[in-house]
Amino acid sequence: MPLSGVEKFVGREEELQNLHQLLQDNKQVAIAAIAGMGGVGKTELALQYASKQRNTYNGGLCWLLPKTGDVGIQVVQFARTQLDLKPPEDFDIVAQVQYCWRRWRKGDVLLVLDDVSDYEEVKPYLQSLPSRFKVLMTTRQKLGRIAQLSLDVLQPEAALELLKSLLKETPGRIEKELALANQLCEWLGYLPLGVELVGRYLARKQDLSLAEMLRRLENKRLDERSLSKSKSEADMTAQRGVLAAFELSWQELEDSDKQLGCLLSLFAVAPIPWKLVEQCLPEEEEEELEEIRDDTLLNLHLLQRKGEGIYQLHPLLREFFQYKCTGLDKVEELKRSLCWVMVRVGQDIPETPTLQQITAVSPAISHIAEVANNLIQYVSDDDLFWPFIGKAIFYEAQGLYNQALPWYEQCLEVTKKRLGEEHPDVAESLNNLAVL
Repeated sequence: MPLSGVEKFVGREEELQNLHQLLQDNKQVAIAAIAGMGGVGKTELALQYASKQRNTYNGGLCWLLPKTGDVGIQVVQFARTQLDLKPPEDFDIVAQVQYCWRRWRKGDVLLVLDDVSDYEEVKPYLQSLPSRFKVLMTTRQKLGRIAQLSLDVLQPEAALELLKSLLKETPGRIEKELALANQLCEWLGYLPLGVELVGRYLARKQDLSLAEMLRRLENKRLDERSLSKSKSEADMTAQRGVLAAFELSWQELEDSDKQLGCLLSLFAVAPIPWKLVEQCLPEEEEEELEEIRDDTLLNLHLLQRKGEGIYQLHPLLREFFQYKCTGLDKVEELKRSLCWVMVRVGQDIPETPTLQQITAVSPAISHIAEVANNLIQYVSDDDLFWPFIGKAIFYEAQGLYNQALPWYEQCLEVTKKRLGEEHPDVAESLNNLAVL
């Protein structure tokens, strides 16, 4: 893994410091992991750390790739070619690795294991390491008691700076469309891989406006070419596009995990109260759902816990799960179930709610809107009224009449189109508008 010519990774200075502290504070053999969802920049951060601290590790750097083959064999091959060591061939592979550790070049050593999916496969080779060795792993999983730096997406300001740095050949381009640049970063969920791929795509297409770029992303979603790894981008640390990066985690999921991920993707791009998820799957045991959530989706960094009983998908992961939903047998059933739950929530909003009731229902409001705007075809004729009325009452009861009005108008339009102009719900919609 070449370290020369590495540019500063925008927005990760604090993480680099925390990582160094994790590895250096322990005077014994230190093992630390950079964990996070695909595309968040784990390998890039490890590369930046190795480059910045290369003088600290005067015993050398050994970069290993567990996904490409047995780590022990990789260590022995490295020792033979780079250190001129000759472990006895009649030793088993673990003994050969231990032989290499004992005779390694003097000084502190950094071992990087990039993209570890099963710690138990590499653990035997790390059992007898001398204390001067520091081990850094990157992983999509949470690895038990191992010291861990959880890598999140970039802050909005850092994402914008990263985009600017990629378009430095066309100065002023971001400033001319600053609001659109911020929208672009937001659509990408501030995911470093997404921002880098789109930035490089824009750099190649200097006449492409940010407005058109955003339109293409919104229309083509994850199929947009700018989210794929181009063969011309040989200097990128990431080896895959966004879709391919997420696909690796998808392959580790069981059918029940995929079903839950699909359901979560049907909710709005907003924090999701877990009790709503449970209501959508009434036939599933609560403990089984919790195990899928905690042991799989959270463990693989496919889901984030935002607070007590509140969870959220990253916007691009939501797109990915929706992308995968088309291949699941129960997707239509899941959509109808979500709609049924959100209709019930809308029905339960009182016309004169208390502040406590408004606070309690607020986390569901975005998801009611998602049903009204994108899943209304899965709502029965008898319930068609409620996603719109629930939203309207929520705003009207707070005196937010301008925000209530569009929902009453949308209710009139949708009920008239599906039920006909003579239906009582159409009359009720006209009455609600008159009252407002």
